[in-house]
Amino acid sequence: MSRIVRFHRTGGPEVLQFDELDIGSPKEGEVRIRVRALGLNRAEAMFRAGTYFEAPKLPARLGWEAAGEIEAIGAGVTGFSVGDAVSTIPAFSMNQYGVYGDVAIVPAHAVAKHPASLSWTEAAAIWMQYLTAYGALVEITRPKKGDAVLITAASSSVGLAAIQIVNSLEAVSIAITRTGAKREALLEAGAKHVIATHEQDMAQEVMRLTENKGARVAFDSVAGRELESLAAAVGNGGTIFEYGGLAPEPTPFPLFLALEKSLIVRGYNSYSIVGNRESLERGKRFVVDGLAAGRLKPVIARTFPLAEIVEAHRYLESNQQIGKIVVTTC
Repeated sequence: MSRIVRFHRTGGPEVLQFDELDIGSPKEGEVRIRVRALGLNRAEAMFRAGTYFEAPKLPARLGWEAAGEIEAIGAGVTGFSVGDAVSTIPAFSMNQYGVYGDVAIVPAHAVAKHPASLSWTEAAAIWMQYLTAYGALVEITRPKKGDAVLITAASSSVGLAAIQIVNSLEAVSIAITRTGAKREALLEAGAKHVIATHEQDMAQEVMRLTENKGARVAFDSVAGRELESLAAAVGNGGTIFEYGGLAPEPTPFPLFLALEKSLIVRGYNSYSIVGNRESLERGKRFVVDGLAAGRLKPVIARTFPLAEIVEAHRYLESNQQIGKIVVTTC
């Protein structure tokens, strides 16, 4: 029997509970992993609360990212051996699989051998953040040297990953945050500029920084009313990626700015990358090469033991963190 985190009703962090379950052996195309660490994602909190675009089937498991050793291998799986140190890629539905617990069964296509130099904590913090940012910023737009890229929720793990990737492309990373409280931390994390939207006019500041050209790309997980500000800050022919909906209010579409500037405003999620074998392989190479070269390095905000998973989710929703929250099982 293993400790598995599940929720039997949607709601706040308090609905998470430990169930003692025998998860059995991996089926064809699956592997079973002894989990050493797992990374938390905001979408998991939304899934738990019932506000994610995919409704949970109760009782539901939770979690996309884990790192640990392979314990057992299902039929038809090649390229892995029992004992391999691996981490999981968010390439499955949480209504089918979940990694919160001591043990997890996941599809083999969502498992990767991470660089041996990474700790368990770091290995549990790489794939969601880097592949999400990679897909939008490398596969789809690939800004050129000197292009400005706006990154909202910049202190999140995906935001920090985006800063690192933009810098690796020699583009100009502009971190967008609400107040100046995280300014120095974001500059230390590599952002070339920081704009605090409660203290500065975003569009005016971006135009000042870009000599009135505007940004080439906006990578936005917030949406809401500030979408219009992003549209005003992006230059002609620019692209705005909407990959989240953290704002509590509706998101009005900036029609006239989109028409005036011929903007592309597109919905985006990591499935467009992890769901395509060729794109996923390119993304994995980009991340592994970047980690090896030091261009990419996960930022860990705080770690919690698995017994404190409820507190870890409360911290996730507090917006205090700069980087990834990781939960350890040992």
